Amino acid sequence: MQQVVEPHAGTGEVRVRTTFVGLNPMDWMFSSSPETAAMFGISLPARFATDFAGVIDEIGDDSAGFAVGDRVYGSAIGRAAADHIIIDPAGADVLRRTPQEIDDATASTLAVAGMTASAALDAAGVGAGDTVLIGGAAGGVGIFAGQLARLAGARVIGTASTGTFGFLEELGVEPVAYGPGLAERIRLRAPGGITAAADLFGTEAAEVALALGVAPSRISTVAAGGDAPAGVRTTGAFDADKGALERITDAIVAGELTVPIARIFELSDVREAVALQASRRVHGKITLRM
Repeated sequence: MQQVVEPHAGTGEVRVRTTFVGLNPMDWMFSSSPETAAMFGISLPARFATDFAGVIDEIGDDSAGFAVGDRVYGSAIGRAAADHIIIDPAGADVLRRTPQEIDDATASTLAVAGMTASAALDAAGVGAGDTVLIGGAAGGVGIFAGQLARLAGARVIGTASTGTFGFLEELGVEPVAYGPGLAERIRLRAPGGITAAADLFGTEAAEVALALGVAPSRISTVAAGGDAPAGVRTTGAFDADKGALERITDAIVAGELTVPIARIFELSDVREAVALQASRRVHGKITLRM
């Protein structure tokens, strides 16, 4: 942790006193890879984390209708883990009001994962009547993608480790084990075939979907562009439409979407939290209490 000069909101900006910071794989990837960080305009060493929830405690002129005391959540790439963060709602930052029915711990997990899941499903054109394969269905993005696909009217088959099968079934996802033999396991699960796929972990699900005859235009991946199979659509949080987060929070309030939080850490235990996130064996989301 580092002591810095207290920031203040300028024109068009707001200052947020953070209460929780949600973790994503991108956070530890930034800190471990200067190349990855540079792709997002971050120079190392840098601050840490992207997703946050908190309360606005200072506003600048022309602050886009926000007011002191508003509960908010959103994303600030690479700088969320601080007592106060300056947010530019009209710039690259994401800022939304937190619905009264949603607590800050949950709100802090929504921005990156929710927008990424929405973008991945949109890129694959997932809708009613589809049978969609979700790669990495038990991960931080997968838990949103599977539920959003079901809300869109799709049947959802998700790849995961066998230890997460019960967890996924509670979310309405039909689990299949990843690894060798995946294509045959999917054929047994869905003899009529799959019609779309969203790969949220590597490229295995995308490659299997291609092998099963799914058109590349109906397959999306969040893998780096150079790693995606030819013709498959690469996407990410920045491609989500502007209403994605509102649809997610509306579904949470309506009881139609659950956000499983794997663990809440204190800020002093951030190293343990990052190690757990980096293990890629988390069933749900991790957040830090500030």
